Amino acid sequence: MTQSVLDKAKQHFAEQIGGELLKTHIKEWNTDIYYKTISSMRTESKIMALTQQGKTAEALVESIVLKSFDQDGQRLFREADRVTLLNEADPKVLVALATTLNNASDMSMEAIEKNL
Repeated sequence: MTQSVLDKAKQHFAEQIGGELLKTHIKEWNTDIYYKTISSMRTESKIMALTQQGKTAEALVESIVLKSFDQDGQRLFREADRVTLLNEADPKVLVALATTLNNASDMSMEAIEKNL
């Protein structure tokens, strides 16, 4: 039986999302944060929506909450951690981390938004 186009798309995404985790070290936090070079459209759409609403800080924090993993691939932050990150973490560190996480993809958010 031949695979449908949808099955092929799902298989390709599963292969990409299941790939190796990359690592960045946050010296200010004495912590390694792991991330992937790809995330789902649902994840990216949450970040894009905040950006389009002019909520840049919230979009950066959303990126960190949704894209930061431990070495086993488990998310580091809970949904409730957004407020803490926004109010009680060094903005310079957050911007640097979000930049790393969001630039991991071959396609930048700007390129995605231009194609919408």
